[in-house]
Amino acid sequence: MKKNILNKITLVCLLIIAAGCSSKKLVVVKRPTADSAAAVNDISSKLAAIRSKQVTFNTFSGKAKAKLDVNGNDNDVTLNIRINRDQKIWISITAIAGIEIARAQITPDSLIVINRLQSVYLKKPFSYIYGYASKQVNFQTIQSLLVGNAIGELLNENATLLPEGNNTAITGNLQGLIYKLLLGADLKVTQTNLSNIAAHQTLQVANNVFIQANNRVIPSQVDILSTAGNNKIQANLRYMKAEFDLPLEYPFSIPKSYEAAN
Repeated sequence: MKKNILNKITLVCLLIIAAGCSSKKLVVVKRPTADSAAAVNDISSKLAAIRSKQVTFNTFSGKAKAKLDVNGNDNDVTLNIRINRDQKIWISITAIAGIEIARAQITPDSLIVINRLQSVYLKKPFSYIYGYASKQVNFQTIQSLLVGNAIGELLNENATLLPEGNNTAITGNLQGLIYKLLLGADLKVTQTNLSNIAAHQTLQVANNVFIQANNRVIPSQVDILSTAGNNKIQANLRYMKAEFDLPLEYPFSIPKSYEAAN
């Protein structure tokens, strides 16, 4: 029983680390509908223009209401997410009345999840994520998705860039990972689709209602669908606030009474 509950919480944490973020005051941004980069013809210049529109930061903190469906089991929770760029992602999951039910810490090397409901914890190397995501996913991938950025490895000169209405589609195959990004006229990512057919893994992320947070344009609504083998997870995130580049703490300790889970 403890293992089953911990696995569900772990799945939720693994899914959450593929989301976007929102604004402190939820100021909606009116996005352009015409491709302002249409005059740029060569791939290198287009990719440089896209990279220039990505969100840069040192720290990020966000709070969101979320509806999570793990293999048909619905839950409404609140998420608190903190990022120390390139070093650490910290996630706290709380239920009704603000009671914390789980806490997770992701680094480039490791994943730790605490299940407070059952007083158990899971401590694994980062490679544990590959049971739920493609091996092309790394810490920077997760970090990019959390702030609505394009995944850096997908912005390569072997990719195909084509207009799709007022949008730009980026497609390609990265070592067996088939991908498609859809960017709006402002070069912000609106859709990310990843598929590893051999491993039976897919991830679809849709970013909607872009807003402004600390002079950065980011999505406030993030809808996620993840499948890995028999596991299917859906999440709808609606952010209440977000802040960039503030001093943050990342409290994380495993109580001595907690048991380790495999």
